[in-house]
Amino acid sequence: MGELTKSDSGSLVSLIHGKGGSLAIPKPFERDIFLFDTHVAGTSYVEGIEELEPHLNIDDKLDFFREPDNPYDSKAIVIKNADGVKIGYVPKADNVIFSRLMDAGKLLFARIASKEMQGNWLRIDIKVYLHE
Repeated sequence: MGELTKSDSGSLVSLIHGKGGSLAIPKPFERDIFLFDTHVAGTSYVEGIEELEPHLNIDDKLDFFREPDNPYDSKAIVIKNADGVKIGYVPKADNVIFSRLMDAGKLLFARIASKEMQGNWLRIDIKVYLHE
């Protein structure tokens, strides 16, 4: 980020950022960290999931939203596609740590790894990521 140099007087040590002593503000370092493989729960309860299925593609990004007032699970995390359409939930068995991360302000999302219609149930396997 910078280097330590002695000033011309020789008595002070200063931290110089960038060329010519001007302050260069670094751009934030962003990355997506893979956390976990799981699936989307509750797709059979989503109205119109059969019509939505052709529009869900491998590697599509899915957004996570906390639903703390959910009457069945206070740690519930809703999963929506890029258009904001709800496609299901993070499975209850997997959402304890994810909900804590989200409640602490961390941004989680998923990417579709695979999908398959099994009767009226659309199985969607996902990879969960932390955006940092």
